[in-house]
Amino acid sequence: MYELKTKENDSDVVEFIERVKNPKRQEDAYKLLDIFSETTGLKAKMWGPSIIGFGSYHYKYASGHEGDAMLVGFSPRKAKMSLYFATGDTEREALLQKLGKHTAGKACVYINKLEDVNIDILRDLIKQSIIFLKKTYPDH
Repeated sequence: MYELKTKENDSDVVEFIERVKNPKRQEDAYKLLDIFSETTGLKAKMWGPSIIGFGSYHYKYASGHEGDAMLVGFSPRKAKMSLYFATGDTEREALLQKLGKHTAGKACVYINKLEDVNIDILRDLIKQSIIFLKKTYPDH
């Protein structure tokens, strides 16, 4: 059976951010910690060794695969800052068009630095992602 590697754990979020070597990336990580905390009203938790997540939901696919995942989160990666939002939400695309300079994968949105994006739109993305996930997975 497939075992999900990215699980919530008790590692210290601030200790993780303190280990970020790039000073600008570290500064942005603290700012994102504030933005995500204020916007979600949830406590930051480490997910796996390098993702800071907020909240969780339980998913179950038609295939029978199920697990727990964070509602939203971010990771101060070496190359770029990774932002994690819900996938499959049609409103996400409209918000991303207004976000500012970024690239997007299936689950991640990548930014170089926080100044490149509109913070109000970032907050909207966080809120919309949580609304979408709670509607999609109401049992958690």
